[in-house]
Amino acid sequence: MQSFVVRYGDGFHQFSIALLRYVLVPLEGALRAAPPWLILLAVGAIAWNATRRLGIAGFFVLLLYAIGCFGLWEKLMQTLALMVVATVLSVSLGVPLGILTSRSAWLRRMLLPTLDVMQTLPSFVYLIPVLMLFGLGKVPAILATIIYALPPLIRLTDLGIRHVDGEVVEAARAFGTTRWQLLVNVQLPLARPSIMAGINQTTMMALSMVVIASMIGSRGLGEDVLAGIQTLDVGKGMQAGIAIVILAIVIDRISQGYGQDRRARRLLSQRRKARAASRIPYRLGSVSDANPASSADASGTHAGEGALETRTAK
Repeated sequence: MQSFVVRYGDGFHQFSIALLRYVLVPLEGALRAAPPWLILLAVGAIAWNATRRLGIAGFFVLLLYAIGCFGLWEKLMQTLALMVVATVLSVSLGVPLGILTSRSAWLRRMLLPTLDVMQTLPSFVYLIPVLMLFGLGKVPAILATIIYALPPLIRLTDLGIRHVDGEVVEAARAFGTTRWQLLVNVQLPLARPSIMAGINQTTMMALSMVVIASMIGSRGLGEDVLAGIQTLDVGKGMQAGIAIVILAIVIDRISQGYGQDRRARRLLSQRRKARAASRIPYRLGSVSDANPASSADASGTHAGEGALETRTAK
């Protein structure tokens, strides 16, 4: 390991500098420079688009506003930038690997034991080789997060594509689709719920690494949790922990909303509207109250019918 670091340490250092300079630092600077009300509006719009429920979107905005009331808005933006970069890199690696695994039995046999090891090892173990290659800072925290959060996305992408109905695949091939068209237009849309579930799990696991990554120089909410543990400051650690939980809830519900099919989301919204309309009380006497002339005609008609029945009976 030491000889490997001596040979390739400069290359890893250059990669770390490029990732910091061109990806993480600009994103973090943009999030911290943006006004909080703009970010809150953006989160509310994304939440409404994902769930189609205005009340839930407003509730998420209030939860994030509460984090700002704690005085943790800057560290929230640092944590969000770190998590967004780690999630994007995990998705860009995990989805293609899952697609290749679903198409190659040999690659699947080779990759599954590696994923088992990645999921079995304690998260602290990932910090040791990353520290030796990259040192302290945000980049090793991102890479340790990627190693920890990548396996569920690969597994669920592979599972979703392999469980696509074989008759649908055969019908698409019968119409002369190429392998790329079959993947993009048939398999990926049908495997979308499974892939989105993998992205959801990857995001949650990346967020769970926030506190552990703070041990190797990562800034953000995990730093306050670690400082609260070290100094026995229960209030400081509790505030940062609540902020992490709120961020996890918001991201989880948004990703679950996008995991549903558009038709399913539209049907759910229509059912909610129908339930809301069914709860409105319907008065039978409203029509007669609104039209007294029609009620008089109706009463006269009923009286005439009663008299006719009486004459008939006589």
